[in-house]
Amino acid sequence: MHILITGAAGFLGQRLARHLLTNPALERLTLSDLAPPPVPEGDSRVTSLAADLTRPSASKEIVTADITAFYHLAAVVSGQAEANFDLGMAVNCEGTRHLLEAVCHRAPGAKFLFASSLAVFGGDLPSVITDDTALKPQSSYGTQKAVCELWVNDYSRKGFVDGRVLRLPTVCVRPGKPNAAASSFASSIIREPLHEEVAICPVDPALELWLSSPNAVINNLAYALTLEAEQFGDSRTLNLPGITVTVQSMIEALTVVAGQAATDRIRYQMDQAISAIVASWPSRFDVEGAIALGFERDRSFQDIVRSFASEMNTAKAEMGRKNSIEKNNIT
Repeated sequence: MHILITGAAGFLGQRLARHLLTNPALERLTLSDLAPPPVPEGDSRVTSLAADLTRPSASKEIVTADITAFYHLAAVVSGQAEANFDLGMAVNCEGTRHLLEAVCHRAPGAKFLFASSLAVFGGDLPSVITDDTALKPQSSYGTQKAVCELWVNDYSRKGFVDGRVLRLPTVCVRPGKPNAAASSFASSIIREPLHEEVAICPVDPALELWLSSPNAVINNLAYALTLEAEQFGDSRTLNLPGITVTVQSMIEALTVVAGQAATDRIRYQMDQAISAIVASWPSRFDVEGAIALGFERDRSFQDIVRSFASEMNTAKAEMGRKNSIEKNNIT
């Protein structure tokens, strides 16, 4: 089994790579991004490549006939796609089309897993979203993802690829620094206070969000590879499980896990641009079909916060251990 991940230098790409490498059936793993992605633990099965998918030739360079599955994670995130329309179109739409064409001609029939978003929904929505709810995106990013969803489904209908479109909930809590995604604050209001730093909440605390932990998302991405095409039915598109939480309930969970001192580090500064984008996204989904197929969801947001805090403390301890070793070696 040979798998290619685009956008592999990112948080999800690196985490997915480490997860896939635990599978003994994996023979080769190719990671690509604008710059060569880091190779997890120097694993000899991994090839790291630089590829700008806005160039048609780039997809032809990274797609080889022996690749059996693709994870297309490369994308310009929501806030950036809204601010720079041409860049969003070039990366999110044309980059995906170039990759689909390369797979169609060089590895026809390979599994093609496309990471989509709940941003494809918007406008006058029903109270609960299903896999068949009409797409009415209210942002350039959502529109670009919706276009690509239709392409993946049509390439699958034609037998060019074995597509699986997975609409990811907002992933929270992400490590690292804030990015240009409109939903970046959802991680920031938890992550920064746990790091004893100030965080900005740019939306109404009553706003509802549809969230999933990094662990659940990675497990679901990996699990989707094991399903047969027939299990998806007529459409290759699926809403992944998540949980509905208000921003206020997220902050209350932080208080339970880390105390009032952590919560006091959050500042409330309304940002109308961010609020308008995020508020257009739905927050309640019927995912019983996905659950029946075997996909997983988190139990509670408190569990998500506890898991992140535990990972953060483990990383700090490991960094302290490495610094101590380096200091002893120097002295």
